[in-house]
Amino acid sequence: MLKYEALVDYMERKIVVINEEKCTGCGLCARACHEGAIKMIEGKAHLISESYCDGLGDCLPHCPSDAITIETKNVASYDHEAVSKNMEERIMPEGELINWPIQLKLAPVRSPLYNNGHLLIAASCTAFSYKNFYKDFMHKRALLIGCFKLDNYDYTRKLKDIFENNNIKSITIVRMDVPCCGGLVKMVEDAAKMIKYQIHMSIRTISTKGELVDARAK
Repeated sequence: MLKYEALVDYMERKIVVINEEKCTGCGLCARACHEGAIKMIEGKAHLISESYCDGLGDCLPHCPSDAITIETKNVASYDHEAVSKNMEERIMPEGELINWPIQLKLAPVRSPLYNNGHLLIAASCTAFSYKNFYKDFMHKRALLIGCFKLDNYDYTRKLKDIFENNNIKSITIVRMDVPCCGGLVKMVEDAAKMIKYQIHMSIRTISTKGELVDARAK
């Protein structure tokens, strides 16, 4: 039996080309792409389908590392119907990770994803302990994680530098209901006291049974 596959039209046209070596994984291009043609995979931006890219380059000015170029190539033609279907099938955009790296020790002190944005600072184990972590906390927030006990590192100065170098609109701290998480909260609060502007801060606590037990704002 013969198997017939859908024919794809190819043409000379402009298309986005991503240099993986230059890509820092910031994710700004993926957020800027209205067609959903760019996806973050293993910390790097990838063009997931030539037919999704219209070649207009909305992503280009958002790349801070000059990893994106617009080139004329013989590629699949732009498919508006495929783009529409792709956008409809995208799962839970409110829970997507928008920044990398997320570990406090590795995170940069200056980032366009922090500036004029909202930070989620979470104890490392909270995402594994609370099943609705992505849905409840990560919408439009840059994520930073750390553990006061296991990291054995005082992040107060690093957090102060992050707050000073970026206009942070709000901070949400997610901690476990265990004594060692109090150290993470204290570092964030102490760092916030060292800067010249006030940041709205809220604290959410997860029980060792994986339940959200309280919330308080500062």
